[in-house]
Amino acid sequence: MEKDKFLEQTLQDAEIISADGQAIVWASQLMGKPLPERVPGIDLMENLMLMANKNGYKAFLFGAKEEIVKKVFKHYNNLFDNPIISGYRNGYFSEKDEVEIIEQINNSGAQMLFVAIPSPQKEYFINKYRKKLSNAMLLMGVGGSFDVISGSISRAPRWMQDNGLEWLFRLIQEPRKMWKRYLIGNFSYMRITFREFLSKKKSH
Repeated sequence: MEKDKFLEQTLQDAEIISADGQAIVWASQLMGKPLPERVPGIDLMENLMLMANKNGYKAFLFGAKEEIVKKVFKHYNNLFDNPIISGYRNGYFSEKDEVEIIEQINNSGAQMLFVAIPSPQKEYFINKYRKKLSNAMLLMGVGGSFDVISGSISRAPRWMQDNGLEWLFRLIQEPRKMWKRYLIGNFSYMRITFREFLSKKKSH
């Protein structure tokens, strides 16, 4: 967000921003505005699926590889008595495919859309098309949740989740994919956070 002002505006336009990463919770405490807890995207998605089943809502899955999103589709439609996934599509597309994708989502009648493509593309996509999705009341980016739900990768043990170490588990699992995000990205985040903390102290 510091480097990409369009991304910053995209996130500011969101109606709900949740603290998916433990580092956000720690930063909120450091800045004297503590958040109650971390809200992992995968946990929120799982709870929303339970709510969808209870209330008769339908969901659309968009993202990941074809074989992965298909497994997630089968998982949820086998989990509940009534199918709750009204459609799915993999996350490999070009800009010329976007109109067709929006039509597919709208035609599915889904009230919820879960987007599992990389950042910041998922934020751009959601913000760009939020007003053109006629039925969807909830548009949510879910990162790598499809990989975990499909069984392609494992989730961190509960003790690591509870102690804010889920990022370390993912780094160990997928070092080539995650090293830049967690090692370089986390360092940059710490630098920005402490800069803001010191600025706040000086102002007082």
